[in-house]
Amino acid sequence: MRALLALEDRRFFEGESFGATGTRVGEICFNTAMTGYQEVLTDPSYRGQIVAMTYPLIGNYGTNSVDQESHSPHVRGFIIEELSEAPSSWRSEMSLDEYLRKWEIPGAQGIDTRALTRHLRTRGAMKACLTTEEISPAEATQRAIEGEGVIGVDYVREVSTPKIYQWDPDDTLSAPWSIAQDNGGSKPALPPIRFRVAAYDYGMKENILRLLRQKGFGVTVVPASTTAEKVLDLNPDGIFLSNGPGDPAALPYAHEAVRGLMGKKPIFGICLGHQILGFAFGGSTFKLKFGHRGANQPVKDLRSGKVAITAQNHGFAVDPGSLPANVEVTHINLNDGTVEGMRHKELPIFSVQYHPEAAPGPHDASYFFQQFADLIEGGK
Repeated sequence: MRALLALEDRRFFEGESFGATGTRVGEICFNTAMTGYQEVLTDPSYRGQIVAMTYPLIGNYGTNSVDQESHSPHVRGFIIEELSEAPSSWRSEMSLDEYLRKWEIPGAQGIDTRALTRHLRTRGAMKACLTTEEISPAEATQRAIEGEGVIGVDYVREVSTPKIYQWDPDDTLSAPWSIAQDNGGSKPALPPIRFRVAAYDYGMKENILRLLRQKGFGVTVVPASTTAEKVLDLNPDGIFLSNGPGDPAALPYAHEAVRGLMGKKPIFGICLGHQILGFAFGGSTFKLKFGHRGANQPVKDLRSGKVAITAQNHGFAVDPGSLPANVEVTHINLNDGTVEGMRHKELPIFSVQYHPEAAPGPHDASYFFQQFADLIEGGK
């Protein structure tokens, strides 16, 4: 069956349908990672977006129930060059085609993803329509133009938890995965809980929760709309601000809550949490031309001079010129110079734009979880 991908600037691509059928509209973006397509599909930060993978062969190891970053996929559609129709992995439970059919997400293969990516890098992010209907490119383009994008849209309310809960109280979900445990061996032991933190769920990847527990944190997850007063009533040792989808400027309730927590508890934010913290500081964000999405983004620590290869997924960035004098930019992206990390000079608050949990991806930045623990310990 034919699949048609039409961009709002009238460029279109034709390919072959896989996964579910139908029509979806969303912002089109690309991810440069070579592996991890299931983690991409299930990352809540992709809510409202159609994702194209730049690596040419996708689906070669199938899908499984262990590698998901949330309970279901969040992408609007999935674009690839070539689908592997015979997944080869002892961990595979179903093919990518079957997985997308199960979750009613349309996909398209046979698309020239290199040409698509070059076009988006040149023209910038835009809306697109992915359809298997027998409609013309002109009609599909019009649907893209009329559809919903991400600017000014609050997708966080769609993906955040509806209620407060304790993450993994029985310590059954957080142990690092190992081949031994899949073959009937015992799971690696988790450390005792040293600190209790409240984690704002703006669309949190589960590997963040697993790593927090692995680093000795007990985690209470709270909805994105939770007020500062309600979080302080929990009396946590620290506050964590998670990743999530959409436009950070569309979340005034989150800005206000974090502003009310500043100076009360140590705070660590990543990705959308980093951007929300920027607003709480009194700053602002801007839309990147085509975003940072992949597992190979170089980031420089301005204090040490060290460069880390990082995993990222975001379409907005903090404007450094909007930050007050008591906030220091600590990290920058070496590709475009945008802000990748910051800290408050007087309060125990810091954040990074990238993903230190990196599932999958490099582990260069995993030390930030220990830095968070040290910040809490220092405050005590």
